Amino acid sequence: MGPSLLVLAKEPVAGRVKTRLTPPCSPEQAASLALAALSDTLAAALAVARAGRRVLVLDGEPGPWLPEGFEVGAQRGEGLAQRLAAAFEDAAGPALLVGMDTPQLTVGLLDAGLEAVERGDAAFGLALDGGYWAIGLPRPDPSVFAGVPMSVAHTGAVQRARLASGPLRTTCLPPLRDIDTIEDARAVAAEAPAGRLAAALAPIERTFEAVPA
Repeated sequence: MGPSLLVLAKEPVAGRVKTRLTPPCSPEQAASLALAALSDTLAAALAVARAGRRVLVLDGEPGPWLPEGFEVGAQRGEGLAQRLAAAFEDAAGPALLVGMDTPQLTVGLLDAGLEAVERGDAAFGLALDGGYWAIGLPRPDPSVFAGVPMSVAHTGAVQRARLASGPLRTTCLPPLRDIDTIEDARAVAAEAPAGRLAAALAPIERTFEAVPA
């Protein structure tokens, strides 16, 4: 069996997801963009042949948006660092973890990360906002995440340095833009125009145009 592919996600409920998109989006529009981004991410994960298991590590409850082929595990821990460590602990073997905010990720990128952990390396993909969109480990190691400040401008740099200080070689994946603001959503939609995120954004953009200045 190949390594596990983990998708860390929050249930796309209005008012709980993508709150930095409001304004200009309404909470419902922000949730629709979150759902589209998550759906694109899950579709890419399903298409990766190298993955032995596909696990949605979820804050919330699964809905009809979840395709077949995924196990569902609950997020555990008080903060993001603990939740990341717990996700790898629950995987109990080589695993690559990605979030739901980079729907432009490709099968090739996921395959490269899984290949890295399969051969015993770590894998790491920076996000353009200073965080990171992917991390992979050949075995669980809570010390990788302990004390790393999360959701700040230097999270990715600190996490990368933590990996570099350990015994594993790290395979670096290309940096990607994650979706925090409406400008991010527009840029990602332009990068992946055939995706669900782009399709969900188009009618929302038309509502902005219809609002009087």
